[in-house]
Amino acid sequence: MSLIIAYVGKKGCVMASDKRRIAYFGNNRQALEDELYDGSITTDEELYQRSKELDVPIKISDDADKIRVVGNTVRGEVSTKGTHETKRKRIYGTTNGYQIVELIGSETKSRQAGEKGIILFGNDFAKKQAETLIQRRWKASHSLRLMGDIFEEILSDIAQKTPTIGKEFDVLIQQPKFTASEAQKHLNITIDADIKVLTKYRQQLTEEMIQKTREIELANKIIDDGPIGKVESIDGKMVEVKLNDKTQAFNFNWKPLAGPNGNVIMFADTDDIKIGDKVIIKDEVLCLKKNSSPLSCNIILCSL
Repeated sequence: MSLIIAYVGKKGCVMASDKRRIAYFGNNRQALEDELYDGSITTDEELYQRSKELDVPIKISDDADKIRVVGNTVRGEVSTKGTHETKRKRIYGTTNGYQIVELIGSETKSRQAGEKGIILFGNDFAKKQAETLIQRRWKASHSLRLMGDIFEEILSDIAQKTPTIGKEFDVLIQQPKFTASEAQKHLNITIDADIKVLTKYRQQLTEEMIQKTREIELANKIIDDGPIGKVESIDGKMVEVKLNDKTQAFNFNWKPLAGPNGNVIMFADTDDIKIGDKVIIKDEVLCLKKNSSPLSCNIILCSL
C-alpha cells in the first residue's frame, strides 16, 4: 500500500501521492507484507531479496495514478485486490469538505463526511512517518501550492525508508468557491456519479471476462479431425454444406453462423465433387472424404 496525503479546508483541497504498485504472487505473501509494512524492509533491494527467500515473486511498478480530478474534487484511492473482489478506500476532497468512501467491488460499505483536516491513507509505518514530518513542516498559513510542495518532500523522505512508497509523485489542487453545505452537496453528486461509472466499468469487465471464457471454451472445441457434414448443393466452385448433428459454425468474432444440421458455404478446388459427398477435417485440413481435395471457408467449425 502506498501513501496519500490530503489537506482539505477553506482554501481548497491539495492531495499528493506516490505512484508505486506492488503485485505479489504465491501463497506466502502475508509474511512478506508483515515485514514490509512494519518497516523491517527499508529498500527495494531488500524487498527483492526477502521475496526470493520467502518464495513470493513480486512485481514493482511506479506508474499508478492514485489521485485524479473528478469534477471540482480531487479523488485519492488505495486498493487491495482479493481473490474475488477489490477493496477500495477513497477520499474525495474540495473546498470546505471531504468524504471518505469504502467500497468492495462497486458496492459502498461506508461513507463519512468532514469539513476540514489532513487525511492520510497508507500503511501504519508510512502514516506514522508522515504524521511526524507534517507536524514539523506544515502550517495552516501556507498556500495550497506550498502545501503540495511540502507533501511531495515528505513523500520523498519516507520513500528513503520503505519500499512501499515509490519515488515518483503526483500533486493535485482544486479550490472552487464552496461553503461547507455546498461542498457536501457537490461531493454527494460527484461521488454518486463516480461510483456509477465504476459500476458500469465493472459490468463491462465482467461481460468481457464472460466473453473471453466463452471464446476459450469454444476454441477448445475447434475440430481438427473428424466428420463435418455433406455437400447439399453445388454452384460452380461454391458449395453448400449441411453440417452434421455434432458440428456448429462461427465467424472469426465467435458469432454463431450455423448450428447442427445447418448449412454453410464453402469453396472447392476441384470439379470432381457431387451432391452427397462427405466433408471432413483430416490432419487439420478441411477436405472431401473421397479424394482429400481441399475445401476453404471463412468460418470456424466446432464440435458441440
